[in-house]
Amino acid sequence: MSRQTILIVDDEPQIQRFLGHALTAAGYDTLLAANGHEALERLAAHRPDLMILDLGLPDMNGKEVIERLRQRHDLPVIVLSAHDQEMEKIMALDLGADDFVAKPFGIGELLARLRVSLRLRRPARAEVIAQDGVTIDLAAHQVSRDGEALRLTPKEFDLLAALASNPGRVMTHRKLLQQVWGPAHVDDVPYLRVFVGQLRQKLEADPARPALILTEPGIGYRWAQPVEG
Repeated sequence: MSRQTILIVDDEPQIQRFLGHALTAAGYDTLLAANGHEALERLAAHRPDLMILDLGLPDMNGKEVIERLRQRHDLPVIVLSAHDQEMEKIMALDLGADDFVAKPFGIGELLARLRVSLRLRRPARAEVIAQDGVTIDLAAHQVSRDGEALRLTPKEFDLLAALASNPGRVMTHRKLLQQVWGPAHVDDVPYLRVFVGQLRQKLEADPARPALILTEPGIGYRWAQPVEG
């Protein structure tokens, strides 16, 4: 089986070296780029399997890299961001980044998120999703828990489908609101929280400690990645 290739885009040599050594030790091949233009050139020439992208690049904003990348490529993108870059991080996710890791970060967390993103690389949409006793039939618009049918409103179902169809992927407030309620409602975050609360009451074994719909504070929500048996 061929090794997967990770493109590391960061202008800090110490970060490049650290990530390069760690990813090589974990069984990946790596490519390096110190700025946005180099990243796009490496992408076109080598077609890597995933990109790790720092938002603070010297020649262009990381968001522009994502925007230009998404015009032609569908590879997963994990954003590296500082703790004070919350809005930048949200905008990057809205533009098509798959996940984020805040600096400073632990290599264990990054590798775990990398494995999830590679495993979920633009999968075909499943028609039936079954997890933790919950079964979602997307085509039939039916949901059950432990074999018992659940009554969901149309908007509750649309929100659930948007989350469950993207397991392990961060869905921002804005992205969910636009997808489920439309562009006029992208700022209605309190409204979204109410619907998430209603879904948790119906789906979760313990709504106070959700295991399916996870909160990314200040950013959005994530449908839990199934545990592989």
